[in-house]
Amino acid sequence: MPTTDYQRVLNEITQEVAPLLSKGKVADYIPALAEVDPEQFSIAIYTTEGEIICAGDCSQRFTIQSVSKVMTLTMALQRYGDELWNRVGKEPSGTAFNSLTQLEFEKGVPRNPFINAGAIVTCDALYSRLSAPMHSMLETFRLLSGNRGIVIDKKVANSEYEFRHRNAAMAHLMKSFGNFENDVDDVLWSYFNFCSIELNCVELAKAYSFLANKGVDQPSGEQVLSSRQNKQLNSLLFTSGLYDAAGDFGYRVGMPGKSGVSGTILAVLPNKFTVAVYSPGLNSFGNSVAGIAALELLSKKLDISIF
Repeated sequence: MPTTDYQRVLNEITQEVAPLLSKGKVADYIPALAEVDPEQFSIAIYTTEGEIICAGDCSQRFTIQSVSKVMTLTMALQRYGDELWNRVGKEPSGTAFNSLTQLEFEKGVPRNPFINAGAIVTCDALYSRLSAPMHSMLETFRLLSGNRGIVIDKKVANSEYEFRHRNAAMAHLMKSFGNFENDVDDVLWSYFNFCSIELNCVELAKAYSFLANKGVDQPSGEQVLSSRQNKQLNSLLFTSGLYDAAGDFGYRVGMPGKSGVSGTILAVLPNKFTVAVYSPGLNSFGNSVAGIAALELLSKKLDISIF
């Protein structure tokens, strides 16, 4: 599809979702996120040909929150391969992203790498292999997004770390079952810093371009994941990327996706593009109200789906 058509569609979507910007509720359990203006919106497509199309406030920066879990998993798969799946599962959770009961029942092995416990144990695995995990993660995003100036919002990271108790409880529970190797607070500090990396929609779509391109980073030609690993990661995103609303998202949007409580969602149309959307007002599942509506409209207007 010509770039002009993508641009027209994104402009239409931006207008159509405008009434929804006041509908959601910003994440107030992280004090630094509670201060964000809810009526913001941006959406960007990055194609496998390297074209950028954006609408809304394209320069607006935000912390990527749980969308960072996709890069945590990517970096862990690069270092562990299939061995990683001994420590974390591949199943949808069906419970809240920060559930402790399921973790207890399943003896400290989280259901998948995208719920909090799964991302934390994946982060623990990375921590065992990297001498400077925060630096490595930041450098990876700088490289893949093409912006050397990307930083971590330390105010958000500190805010999340201060209110870490539930996440710490999960990590200690996994440690009690022998599924955690490093100091809990050290790993959580890295985890919250990963979540507090600040990007805009264009950078986010670009950083994950490899997901739409058989594991190859579009601008550099670097093989980030093998084609097989890339397929597996997209499959997991489809079944588990939007917490316990993943089924509804799959039905309505038809693309693998990952959301974060800052109000951002990343979605992938294999062999075509990655798309990132940002709008801070959340629904009861912790997903962006306008973001999901925008991706559903995109899917309908372009008549796209992975099926």
